[in-house]
Amino acid sequence: MIRKTLIYLSISVLLSCKVSLSGGNFGESKTISVSFFPNNSSLVQPTLSQAFTEDLRSFFQTQTPLTLTQRNGDLQFEGAITDYRINPVAIDNQTASSNRLTISVSVKFTNIKDPTKDFESTFSRFADFPSSENLGSIESDLIKQINQQLAQDIFNKAFINW
Repeated sequence: MIRKTLIYLSISVLLSCKVSLSGGNFGESKTISVSFFPNNSSLVQPTLSQAFTEDLRSFFQTQTPLTLTQRNGDLQFEGAITDYRINPVAIDNQTASSNRLTISVSVKFTNIKDPTKDFESTFSRFADFPSSENLGSIESDLIKQINQQLAQDIFNKAFINW
């Protein structure tokens, strides 16, 4: 009997706080819009803007109960890719044995229902790969991996207050 009561109370608390099963707090918001993120970095990867924007939209669609709209969502994300670079990270006998692909994005988050949650931040993530690998053959996989990490970081800042 006590166990059933605890389960009932837990579910009631979750529902009253409007917290999704993914852990985000969306308040009274019903819609979300993600603007196109242009690539403003000095090294331009031609498909990065489209890939990042779509990965971010997809992440929010699968991780939230919010409806994705073209513009003017209750929650709005906009910004730009500010850095895309490849640097050596491990040197072995004066030769790079490992490289690092780094992507940084500047994000402006606007919460129409609760402006106290608005923020502007830069997020940066990386993936290392062996220098013996041809970047062209693994680049799309690395970008996908980094985009997922960036989307998770942006989600955490917007909805979990990390």
